[in-house]
Amino acid sequence: MRKPFYFSTGIFSALALLILAAGCSGAGSPPVVKIGCAAPLTGDQAQLGIDICNAVRLAVDEANARGEIIPGKKLEVLALDDQHNPAQAVNVAKKFVSDPAVVAVMGHFNSSCTKPASAVYHEARITSLTAAATNPDLSKQGFDTFFRVASTDDVQGPRAARYALHQLGIKSLFVIDDKTTYGKGLADEFKKEALKIGMTVLGHESITQGDKDFTPLLTRIKPLAPQMIYFGGVYPEGALLVRQARALGLAAAFMGGDGLASPIFSELASASIAEGTYATMVGGDMEKIPAAQGFIAAYKARFGQPGQWSAYGYDAANILMQAIHRAGSANREAVLKAMREIPAFTGITGEVSFDERGDNRNQFIGVFKFESGKLVYIGAAE
Repeated sequence: MRKPFYFSTGIFSALALLILAAGCSGAGSPPVVKIGCAAPLTGDQAQLGIDICNAVRLAVDEANARGEIIPGKKLEVLALDDQHNPAQAVNVAKKFVSDPAVVAVMGHFNSSCTKPASAVYHEARITSLTAAATNPDLSKQGFDTFFRVASTDDVQGPRAARYALHQLGIKSLFVIDDKTTYGKGLADEFKKEALKIGMTVLGHESITQGDKDFTPLLTRIKPLAPQMIYFGGVYPEGALLVRQARALGLAAAFMGGDGLASPIFSELASASIAEGTYATMVGGDMEKIPAAQGFIAAYKARFGQPGQWSAYGYDAANILMQAIHRAGSANREAVLKAMREIPAFTGITGEVSFDERGDNRNQFIGVFKFESGKLVYIGAAE
Protein backbone atom coordinates (compact mmCIF):
# COMPACT_ATOMS: atom_id res chain seq x y z
CA MET A 1 0.00 0.00 0.00
CA ARG A 2 1.37 3.37 -1.03
CA LYS A 3 1.79 5.75 1.84
CA PRO A 4 0.10 9.12 1.53
CA PHE A 5 2.40 12.08 0.81
CA TYR A 6 2.19 15.12 3.05
CA PHE A 7 3.58 18.62 2.30
CA SER A 8 5.61 20.10 5.12
CA THR A 9 4.75 23.68 6.02
CA GLY A 10 8.12 24.89 4.68
CA ILE A 11 7.77 23.09 1.33
CA PHE A 12 4.19 24.31 0.89
CA SER A 13 5.20 27.90 1.62
CA ALA A 14 8.08 27.73 -0.83
CA LEU A 15 5.88 26.34 -3.58
CA ALA A 16 3.23 28.96 -2.90
CA LEU A 17 5.81 31.71 -3.27
CA LEU A 18 7.06 30.22 -6.53
CA ILE A 19 3.52 30.04 -7.91
CA LEU A 20 2.84 33.62 -6.81
CA ALA A 21 6.09 34.84 -8.39
CA ALA A 22 5.29 33.00 -11.62
CA GLY A 23 1.87 34.62 -11.71
CA CYS A 24 3.33 38.07 -11.12
CA SER A 25 5.90 37.66 -13.87
CA GLY A 26 3.33 36.70 -16.44
CA ALA A 27 0.95 38.96 -18.31
CA GLY A 28 0.50 41.31 -15.36
CA SER A 29 2.02 44.75 -14.86
CA PRO A 30 5.67 45.15 -15.88
CA PRO A 31 8.42 45.52 -13.29
CA VAL A 32 8.41 48.91 -11.62
CA VAL A 33 11.19 51.48 -11.38
CA LYS A 34 10.55 54.24 -8.87
CA ILE A 35 11.65 57.85 -8.65
CA GLY A 36 11.30 59.24 -5.15
CA CYS A 37 9.91 62.74 -4.58
CA ALA A 38 10.68 64.21 -1.16
CA ALA A 39 9.12 67.51 -0.07
CA PRO A 40 6.75 69.06 2.45
CA LEU A 41 3.37 67.61 1.46
CA THR A 42 1.47 68.61 4.60
CA GLY A 43 1.58 71.70 6.79
CA ASP A 44 2.07 75.36 6.01
CA GLN A 45 4.57 74.79 3.18
CA ALA A 46 2.70 71.88 1.61
CA GLN A 47 1.78 73.63 -1.62
CA LEU A 48 5.45 74.07 -2.50
CA GLY A 49 6.08 70.34 -2.29
CA ILE A 50 2.81 69.41 -3.99
CA ASP A 51 3.64 71.69 -6.92
CA ILE A 52 6.96 69.93 -7.46
CA CYS A 53 5.76 66.35 -6.98
CA ASN A 54 2.79 66.93 -9.29
CA ALA A 55 5.20 68.09 -11.98
CA VAL A 56 7.33 64.99 -11.43
CA ARG A 57 4.21 62.81 -11.82
CA LEU A 58 3.34 64.58 -15.06
CA ALA A 59 6.83 64.05 -16.49
CA VAL A 60 6.86 60.37 -15.47
CA ASP A 61 3.38 59.70 -16.90
CA GLU A 62 4.40 61.30 -20.19
CA ALA A 63 7.52 59.11 -20.29
CA ASN A 64 5.47 55.98 -19.58
CA ALA A 65 3.13 56.89 -22.42
CA ARG A 66 6.11 57.14 -24.77
CA GLY A 67 7.58 53.92 -23.35
CA GLU A 68 11.14 55.00 -23.97
CA ILE A 69 12.96 54.93 -20.62
CA ILE A 70 13.70 51.25 -19.92
CA PRO A 71 11.93 48.78 -22.24
CA GLY A 72 9.51 46.56 -20.38
CA LYS A 73 9.63 48.58 -17.20
CA LYS A 74 7.10 51.04 -15.83
CA LEU A 75 8.13 54.17 -13.97
CA GLU A 76 6.36 55.27 -10.81
CA VAL A 77 6.65 58.24 -8.46
CA LEU A 78 6.92 57.52 -4.75
CA ALA A 79 6.16 60.81 -2.97
CA LEU A 80 6.97 61.07 0.74
CA ASP A 81 6.30 63.95 3.12
CA ASP A 82 9.34 65.34 4.94
CA GLN A 83 7.20 68.03 6.67
CA HIS A 84 10.08 70.52 6.11
CA ASN A 85 11.63 68.90 9.19
CA PRO A 86 15.29 67.77 8.98
CA ALA A 87 14.77 64.70 11.21
CA GLN A 88 11.77 63.60 9.17
CA ALA A 89 13.77 64.20 5.99
CA VAL A 90 16.35 61.67 7.18
CA ASN A 91 13.57 59.14 7.86
CA VAL A 92 12.19 59.72 4.37
CA ALA A 93 15.66 59.28 2.85
CA LYS A 94 16.11 55.98 4.66
CA LYS A 95 12.73 54.76 3.35
CA PHE A 96 13.78 55.55 -0.21
CA VAL A 97 17.12 53.83 0.25
CA SER A 98 15.51 50.70 1.72
CA ASP A 99 13.20 50.31 -1.30
CA PRO A 100 15.25 48.53 -4.01
CA ALA A 101 12.87 49.81 -6.72
CA VAL A 102 13.86 53.45 -6.01
CA VAL A 103 16.74 54.30 -8.35
CA ALA A 104 16.89 58.09 -7.84
CA VAL A 105 15.32 60.78 -5.68
CA MET A 106 13.88 64.18 -6.51
CA GLY A 107 14.35 66.30 -3.42
CA HIS A 108 14.35 67.70 -0.99
CA PHE A 109 12.72 71.14 -1.20
CA ASN A 110 14.14 72.85 1.88
CA SER A 111 17.90 73.22 2.27
CA SER A 112 17.66 72.29 5.96
CA CYS A 113 16.14 68.95 4.89
CA THR A 114 18.34 68.41 1.86
CA LYS A 115 21.57 68.69 3.84
CA PRO A 116 21.12 65.72 6.23
CA ALA A 117 19.22 63.64 3.67
CA SER A 118 21.99 64.06 1.09
CA ALA A 119 24.38 62.24 3.42
CA VAL A 120 22.02 59.24 3.50
CA TYR A 121 21.80 59.17 -0.30
CA HIS A 122 25.56 59.46 -0.62
CA GLU A 123 26.18 56.52 1.67
CA ALA A 124 23.68 54.43 -0.30
CA ARG A 125 25.12 55.59 -3.67
CA ILE A 126 21.75 56.81 -4.92
CA THR A 127 21.32 59.89 -7.12
CA SER A 128 19.55 62.87 -5.55
CA LEU A 129 18.50 65.92 -7.56
CA THR A 130 16.88 68.94 -5.94
CA ALA A 131 14.81 71.39 -7.92
CA ALA A 132 14.72 73.98 -5.17
CA ALA A 133 17.23 73.70 -2.31
CA THR A 134 19.49 76.72 -2.80
CA ASN A 135 22.01 76.85 0.09
CA PRO A 136 25.51 76.86 -1.45
CA ASP A 137 26.99 74.62 1.26
CA LEU A 138 24.96 71.65 0.02
CA SER A 139 27.26 71.11 -2.94
CA LYS A 140 30.39 71.77 -0.90
CA GLN A 141 29.97 68.55 1.10
CA GLY A 142 31.77 66.62 -1.61
CA PHE A 143 28.91 64.20 -2.34
CA ASP A 144 29.12 62.96 -5.93
CA THR A 145 25.51 61.79 -5.60
CA PHE A 146 24.17 65.36 -5.23
CA PHE A 147 22.81 67.56 -8.04
CA ARG A 148 20.59 70.61 -8.22
CA VAL A 149 18.74 72.60 -10.87
CA ALA A 150 18.16 75.75 -8.79
CA SER A 151 20.56 78.67 -8.59
CA THR A 152 22.38 79.10 -5.29
CA ASP A 153 21.92 81.71 -2.57
CA ASP A 154 25.44 83.07 -2.93
CA VAL A 155 24.20 84.24 -6.34
CA GLN A 156 20.62 85.11 -5.42
CA GLY A 157 21.39 87.17 -2.30
CA PRO A 158 24.03 89.46 -3.83
CA ARG A 159 22.00 90.05 -6.97
CA ALA A 160 18.97 90.98 -4.85
CA ALA A 161 21.08 93.48 -2.91
CA ARG A 162 22.41 95.07 -6.09
CA TYR A 163 18.89 95.26 -7.53
CA ALA A 164 17.63 96.95 -4.35
CA LEU A 165 20.36 99.57 -4.55
CA HIS A 166 20.62 100.22 -8.27
CA GLN A 167 17.01 99.71 -9.39
CA LEU A 168 15.00 100.63 -6.29
CA GLY A 169 17.31 103.24 -4.79
CA ILE A 170 17.39 101.59 -1.37
CA LYS A 171 20.16 102.95 0.86
CA SER A 172 19.19 101.67 4.33
CA LEU A 173 17.64 98.38 5.36
CA PHE A 174 17.01 95.91 8.15
CA VAL A 175 17.59 92.17 7.68
CA ILE A 176 15.48 89.38 9.22
CA ASP A 177 15.96 85.63 8.80
CA ASP A 178 14.12 82.52 10.01
CA LYS A 179 17.23 80.68 11.35
CA THR A 180 16.91 77.89 8.77
CA THR A 181 19.73 76.74 6.51
CA TYR A 182 17.97 78.45 3.62
CA GLY A 183 16.66 81.59 5.29
CA LYS A 184 19.75 82.53 7.29
CA GLY A 185 22.08 81.57 4.47
CA LEU A 186 20.22 83.77 1.98
CA ALA A 187 19.94 86.70 4.41
CA ASP A 188 23.66 86.49 5.21
CA GLU A 189 24.57 86.57 1.52
CA PHE A 190 22.26 89.55 0.92
CA LYS A 191 23.68 91.42 3.92
CA LYS A 192 27.29 90.75 2.96
CA GLU A 193 26.77 92.20 -0.50
CA ALA A 194 24.69 95.11 0.80
CA LEU A 195 27.56 96.18 3.07
CA LYS A 196 30.07 95.68 0.27
CA ILE A 197 28.25 98.03 -2.11
CA GLY A 198 27.74 100.74 0.49
CA MET A 199 24.21 100.15 1.78
CA THR A 200 23.51 100.79 5.46
CA VAL A 201 22.39 97.69 7.35
CA LEU A 202 20.61 98.99 10.44
CA GLY A 203 20.37 95.58 12.09
CA HIS A 204 19.94 91.85 11.60
CA GLU A 205 17.59 89.74 13.73
CA SER A 206 16.25 86.19 13.58
CA ILE A 207 12.78 84.73 14.08
CA THR A 208 11.69 81.11 14.36
CA GLN A 209 9.54 79.22 11.85
CA GLY A 210 6.11 78.68 13.33
CA ASP A 211 6.10 81.83 15.46
CA LYS A 212 3.10 84.12 14.96
CA ASP A 213 3.77 87.39 16.76
CA PHE A 214 6.59 89.54 15.42
CA THR A 215 5.23 92.82 16.77
CA PRO A 216 7.94 93.26 19.46
CA LEU A 217 10.69 92.95 16.86
CA LEU A 218 8.96 95.23 14.37
CA THR A 219 8.31 97.78 17.12
CA ARG A 220 12.08 97.94 17.72
CA ILE A 221 12.74 98.31 14.00
CA LYS A 222 10.23 101.09 13.36
CA PRO A 223 12.19 103.99 14.97
CA LEU A 224 15.20 103.07 12.80
CA ALA A 225 13.13 104.01 9.72
CA PRO A 226 14.69 101.56 7.26
CA GLN A 227 13.81 102.05 3.60
CA MET A 228 13.52 98.28 3.22
CA ILE A 229 13.11 95.12 5.28
CA TYR A 230 14.78 92.10 3.71
CA PHE A 231 13.48 88.70 4.84
CA GLY A 232 15.28 85.39 4.40
CA GLY A 233 12.53 82.84 4.90
CA VAL A 234 9.30 81.39 3.54
CA TYR A 235 5.84 82.86 2.94
CA PRO A 236 4.00 81.76 6.14
CA GLU A 237 6.21 83.94 8.33
CA GLY A 238 6.85 86.48 5.56
CA ALA A 239 3.12 87.23 5.23
CA LEU A 240 2.78 87.73 8.98
CA LEU A 241 5.80 90.03 9.05
CA VAL A 242 4.47 92.33 6.36
CA ARG A 243 0.96 92.37 7.81
CA GLN A 244 2.18 93.23 11.30
CA ALA A 245 4.65 95.81 9.95
CA ARG A 246 1.86 97.63 8.12
CA ALA A 247 -0.37 97.46 11.20
CA LEU A 248 2.37 99.34 13.09
CA GLY A 249 2.62 101.93 10.36
CA LEU A 250 6.04 100.66 9.26
CA ALA A 251 6.10 101.70 5.61
CA ALA A 252 9.44 100.17 4.59
CA ALA A 253 9.56 98.29 1.31
CA PHE A 254 9.57 94.51 1.76
CA MET A 255 11.79 92.08 -0.13
CA GLY A 256 12.65 88.40 0.13
CA GLY A 257 13.93 85.44 -1.83
CA ASP A 258 12.20 82.58 -3.61
CA GLY A 259 10.57 81.54 -0.33
CA LEU A 260 8.16 84.46 -0.84
CA ALA A 261 7.69 83.93 -4.58
CA SER A 262 4.28 82.29 -4.35
CA PRO A 263 0.70 83.56 -4.76
CA ILE A 264 0.08 82.09 -1.30
CA PHE A 265 2.13 84.95 0.18
CA SER A 266 -0.41 87.41 -1.20
CA GLU A 267 -3.34 85.29 -0.02
CA LEU A 268 -2.00 85.12 3.52
CA ALA A 269 -1.00 88.77 3.74
CA SER A 270 -3.99 90.01 1.65
CA ALA A 271 -3.51 91.49 -1.79
CA SER A 272 -3.51 95.08 -0.59
CA ILE A 273 -0.86 94.50 2.09
CA ALA A 274 1.31 92.32 -0.17
CA GLU A 275 1.19 95.00 -2.87
CA GLY A 276 4.67 96.13 -3.89
CA THR A 277 6.57 93.30 -2.16
CA TYR A 278 9.59 92.10 -4.14
CA ALA A 279 10.80 88.51 -4.38
CA THR A 280 13.75 87.07 -6.25
CA MET A 281 13.37 83.67 -7.88
CA VAL A 282 15.63 81.25 -9.73
CA GLY A 283 13.84 81.78 -13.04
CA GLY A 284 11.69 84.05 -15.14
CA ASP A 285 8.07 84.14 -16.27
CA MET A 286 7.12 80.65 -17.48
CA GLU A 287 3.94 82.00 -19.08
CA LYS A 288 6.08 83.92 -21.60
CA ILE A 289 8.44 81.09 -22.52
CA PRO A 290 7.23 79.35 -25.73
CA ALA A 291 8.86 76.03 -24.80
CA ALA A 292 6.88 75.92 -21.55
CA GLN A 293 3.41 76.28 -23.04
CA GLY A 294 2.81 72.56 -23.58
CA PHE A 295 3.84 71.80 -20.00
CA ILE A 296 1.63 74.58 -18.61
CA ALA A 297 -1.41 73.37 -20.57
CA ALA A 298 -0.88 69.74 -19.52
CA TYR A 299 -0.32 70.70 -15.88
CA LYS A 300 -3.42 72.92 -15.76
CA ALA A 301 -5.57 70.18 -17.29
CA ARG A 302 -4.54 67.72 -14.60
CA PHE A 303 -3.64 69.68 -11.47
CA GLY A 304 -4.68 73.30 -11.97
CA GLN A 305 -2.38 76.31 -11.97
CA PRO A 306 1.33 75.35 -11.74
CA GLY A 307 3.36 76.83 -8.90
CA GLN A 308 6.59 78.77 -9.18
CA TRP A 309 8.64 75.57 -8.70
CA SER A 310 6.57 73.23 -10.89
CA ALA A 311 8.59 73.80 -14.06
CA TYR A 312 11.81 73.09 -12.18
CA GLY A 313 10.36 69.85 -10.83
CA TYR A 314 9.34 68.89 -14.36
CA ASP A 315 12.79 69.57 -15.82
CA ALA A 316 14.51 67.81 -12.93
CA ALA A 317 12.36 64.69 -13.39
CA ASN A 318 13.15 64.61 -17.10
CA ILE A 319 16.86 64.89 -16.34
CA LEU A 320 16.63 61.93 -13.95
CA MET A 321 14.76 59.90 -16.54
CA GLN A 322 17.34 60.74 -19.18
CA ALA A 323 20.02 59.37 -16.84
CA ILE A 324 17.97 56.21 -16.22
CA HIS A 325 17.51 55.78 -19.97
CA ARG A 326 21.23 56.28 -20.64
CA ALA A 327 22.06 53.76 -17.90
CA GLY A 328 19.76 51.26 -19.59
CA SER A 329 18.97 49.64 -16.26
CA ALA A 330 17.56 50.23 -12.80
CA ASN A 331 20.96 49.77 -11.18
CA ARG A 332 21.65 52.71 -8.85
CA GLU A 333 25.37 52.92 -9.59
CA ALA A 334 24.71 52.80 -13.33
CA VAL A 335 22.16 55.59 -13.03
CA LEU A 336 24.56 57.68 -10.95
CA LYS A 337 27.35 57.19 -13.50
CA ALA A 338 25.00 58.22 -16.29
CA MET A 339 23.89 61.27 -14.31
CA ARG A 340 27.46 62.46 -13.88
CA GLU A 341 28.09 62.02 -17.60
CA ILE A 342 24.84 63.58 -18.78
CA PRO A 343 25.34 66.34 -21.37
CA ALA A 344 23.73 69.77 -21.15
CA PHE A 345 19.95 69.42 -20.88
CA THR A 346 17.65 71.97 -22.50
CA GLY A 347 14.34 72.10 -20.70
CA ILE A 348 11.48 74.54 -20.28
CA THR A 349 13.43 76.49 -17.65
CA GLY A 350 16.47 76.84 -19.91
CA GLU A 351 19.73 74.95 -20.15
CA VAL A 352 20.87 72.81 -17.25
CA SER A 353 24.53 71.82 -17.14
CA PHE A 354 26.10 70.38 -14.00
CA ASP A 355 29.57 71.32 -12.81
CA GLU A 356 31.90 69.04 -10.82
CA ARG A 357 29.95 69.74 -7.60
CA GLY A 358 26.58 69.00 -9.15
CA ASP A 359 25.53 72.67 -9.34
CA ASN A 360 23.76 74.06 -12.37
CA ARG A 361 26.09 76.31 -14.34
CA ASN A 362 23.08 78.39 -15.40
CA GLN A 363 22.60 80.76 -12.45
CA PHE A 364 19.73 82.97 -13.60
CA ILE A 365 17.86 85.07 -11.03
CA GLY A 366 14.62 86.88 -11.80
CA VAL A 367 12.84 89.62 -9.85
CA PHE A 368 9.10 89.46 -9.19
CA LYS A 369 6.72 91.97 -7.66
CA PHE A 370 3.29 91.49 -6.13
CA GLU A 371 0.75 93.61 -8.00
CA SER A 372 -3.01 93.37 -7.44
CA GLY A 373 -2.59 90.00 -5.77
CA LYS A 374 -0.49 88.53 -8.58
CA LEU A 375 3.20 87.74 -8.82
CA VAL A 376 4.47 89.75 -11.78
CA TYR A 377 7.85 89.21 -13.41
CA ILE A 378 9.86 92.45 -13.49
CA GLY A 379 13.16 91.36 -15.05
CA ALA A 380 16.53 89.78 -14.43
CA ALA A 381 18.64 90.56 -11.37
CA GLU A 382 22.26 91.09 -12.39
